[in-house]
Amino acid sequence: MRPMARLLLLTMLPLLLLSASPAMATPGPDERMADEALEVRARALYRSLRCVVCQSQSIDESNAPLALDMRAVVRERLLAGDSDVEVRAWLRSDYGEYVLMMPPVQGNTLFLWLFPVIALVGGGILLVFFVRSQSARAAQPLDMNEEAELARLRDEEAQS
Repeated sequence: MRPMARLLLLTMLPLLLLSASPAMATPGPDERMADEALEVRARALYRSLRCVVCQSQSIDESNAPLALDMRAVVRERLLAGDSDVEVRAWLRSDYGEYVLMMPPVQGNTLFLWLFPVIALVGGGILLVFFVRSQSARAAQPLDMNEEAELARLRDEEAQS
């Protein structure tokens, strides 16, 4: 790589990384709770709940109006004295299992939890079979026609 291109890459890379990072939805003054302990619990709940209109964003990261409403519900439920489990259960009853960033392990979500393991083991098995087939293929001696073609190519390369 040329020095100028390397310098340009080193200069622009941090800027590109900063611009590509998701913008965190910082709570406005009306979204902050007076009690710091409740605010910490609320922020943890925000990160564990999915915005149902966004693509894989928590309500903490999302600027969507529905995420704003969901954050308000979390604050209301915490101020009413609900536990974190009760807040999640309340939102889950309204929005379904999809609202949880980490779905519980149960019959209908078992595949979600096992798929990475299945994919890893399956990929490992396929890789072993591929490597074995390639090594078996490479170990076979050349037949007469292949030997003749190889000799012809070597001669042709030596002459040029």
